[in-house]
Amino acid sequence: MDLAVAKARQCGVGWVVAANSTHFGIAGHYSLRAAGHGLIGLAFTNASPILVPTRAKQPALGTNPVCMAAPTDRPGEPFLLDMATSAVAYGKVEMKHRTGQQLPAGWAVDSEGRETRDSEAGLHGGVLPLGGLEETSGYKGYGLALMVEILCSLLAGTPVGPSVRAWKSDTAPARLGQCFVAVDPSAFAPDFSGRLSEVADVFRGLEPADPDSPVLFPGDPERAREADCARRGGVAYHVNQLAHLAALAQECGVEPMRTVD
Repeated sequence: MDLAVAKARQCGVGWVVAANSTHFGIAGHYSLRAAGHGLIGLAFTNASPILVPTRAKQPALGTNPVCMAAPTDRPGEPFLLDMATSAVAYGKVEMKHRTGQQLPAGWAVDSEGRETRDSEAGLHGGVLPLGGLEETSGYKGYGLALMVEILCSLLAGTPVGPSVRAWKSDTAPARLGQCFVAVDPSAFAPDFSGRLSEVADVFRGLEPADPDSPVLFPGDPERAREADCARRGGVAYHVNQLAHLAALAQECGVEPMRTVD
């Protein structure tokens, strides 16, 4: 992203693709780097195949996130959209399984491609695209996931879709493709950040359907979560997660996580 930012400073738009990469963490981290320079930042990555395309039986795409950050003229309040193109992140299916809960409808399919609410079956099948089943517009999420695949792996010349290394496999390099875009708004129109702040006010000011649930601007939930973690002095974990991590720490011979009461 830093290279894309430098190119955008020169040309108005910087577009960079990384080849033979691995899991890059949080897409928002990279987009926010651009926003911190007063630029629009976009970040995309392909991933190991766990998403089952519409009408397919087996996983053939990753959760393939799309992310965009854009600066307002209020420090610490950028627009931030960071989302998977799957109906849900795979980790949420794992969490339901570890806590013994059923999956919500529209999350996953079993190994035969049939929708399931059984978390065990979902782990052995795959997650649905954003939108869920075909009748609830899941084909749109499938198309978005494939769009990310094109921008990342095809432009990078790396493995595509079902050819990407399997999830949790360590027998070969991941060889993921990633795409980073930076756009200088001043090359297009004046006072972008000020106008975006006004847009944020418009949407936050919409009358909510539920008075106790105000309309949010993208990035607000993450900022609220960050503030909550700071107040608590740490990140909240389910007891089953802590037990799993403690067992893993013992297996690896490292100090387990410390908890804060």
